This record gives sequence, structure tokens and C-alpha cells, in this order.
Amino acid sequence: MAKKAMVERELKRKKLVAKYAAKRAALKEIVRDESKPMEERFKATLKLAKLPRDSSATRLHNRCQLTGRPHAYYRKLKVSRIALRELGSNGLIPGMVKSSW
Repeated sequence: MAKKAMVERELKRKKLVAKYAAKRAALKEIVRDESKPMEERFKATLKLAKLPRDSSATRLHNRCQLTGRPHAYYRKLKVSRIALRELGSNGLIPGMVKSSW
């Protein structure tokens, strides 16, 4: 089980990313547009840098929804490999059978 603080921090980051997504996209569009004057693009870069760091989508990390584990995460199922094995062993995932010999 992951630390509760780490799971909460990740949720906080998700909220920040959602809150600032439109603003970030608009500023990035200005920065990429080469038809705009250099000063305007530079100002947009400075504004982008002033936004909270945790509002960047690259700072998000996938975590298992059951245990909060950050590694060995299956995106399709949103659980870690350990949780997946447990669920498979208990017969809670349709069509999945844990092999044993």
C-alpha cells in the first residue's frame, strides 16, 4: 500500500492539470506561432513559466487504483501487476485464469 500522502499529492496534481489545461494550451499556441512577434512569444513563455509546476501534465504519474502503487501499472485495467494477480486469483476478472502447475 502506498503512502496516503503520495496518493493525495497525485490527486492534487490531477486537479491542477485540469484547472490550468486551457490556459497552458493557449500560451503554448502563442509560443509556437512563428508569425507573432518575438516579444509577444517571449512574454507568453514567461507567463507559462509562472504557472504552477504541478499543473503540467508531464508531472502526473499513473497509480494503481486499489493500492496506489506507482510501478508496474496496466493502463487498460488501471491496476498494478500485483493487484491484477490477486484479482485474477480470486476470479474477479472475467476470462482471466492464473495458471499453476
